[in-house]
Parts: sequence; structure tokens; C-alpha cells
Amino acid sequence: MSDWAASAALAGVGASAFLSATVLPGNSELALSAFLYKWPDWLWASLAVATLANSAGSATSLYLGRLAPKKELPPRVARWFGRFGPAALVASWVPLVGDALPLAAGWLRLPFAPCLAWIALGKFLRYAALAFALRLA
Repeated sequence: MSDWAASAALAGVGASAFLSATVLPGNSELALSAFLYKWPDWLWASLAVATLANSAGSATSLYLGRLAPKKELPPRVARWFGRFGPAALVASWVPLVGDALPLAAGWLRLPFAPCLAWIALGKFLRYAALAFALRLA
């Protein structure tokens, strides 16, 4: 396979990762796993693309949360963010629950840059763990 094919497949990983960070299904872990199976030498490029695209999807949710009318959050969510602040977003990689965390952070008007940094860290750690597990398999 050519570099062109790998680049096109990597774009697919990016699209899947972006969609996975929203409420839409994207299956980014499956896309990344398939990509790394075919092109294991592209490890760092694929981790960068998946992390950046998935973080961009969460940043979109963060922004949309800022546009929502401000109301009371459920007490459990408010306590979570009250205790951890933007660092709570390191858990934004968790399936289902993680999609709502950036929305809630935007709703609370938490500072954008720290939120994005914690989101990206969580996303990278998840994808790196997946890639490491694949290498051991």
C-alpha cells in the first residue's frame, strides 16, 4: 500500500474520532485499531490525528454548552466540577458519560484553554493505552 492510502485511511480515523466525541457514533477505537493493524509504523501520526480530532469534537461540545441557556446542573455534576474544575474533563474519554462532560463544562462557563488541555490529555491517554495494548497482542 502506498503512503497515499495510509494518508486517506488516517483521514478516516480523524473523521471517526471527531464524530466519536459528539453524540454521533464514530467508533474511533475500532478505526484506530484497524489503522494500526495495517500501518503500525504510523503509530505517532495516528495517535496525534485521533487525539486532535477527538479533542476538536469535544471542543465543539464545550462551545455548544456555552451557547445553551444557563440553568441549574444536576447536583452530582455540579459537585464533580466544583471539586475538580477543568481537570474533571480528563474523564471526557469515558464512553457515554464523557460526551456530556464538555457540554456541562461549557454550560458552567469554565475557562476554555484549561478545559481543552485536560480533554486532550484524557483523549491521548486513552488512545495511547489502546495502541500499547494492540502492540502487546
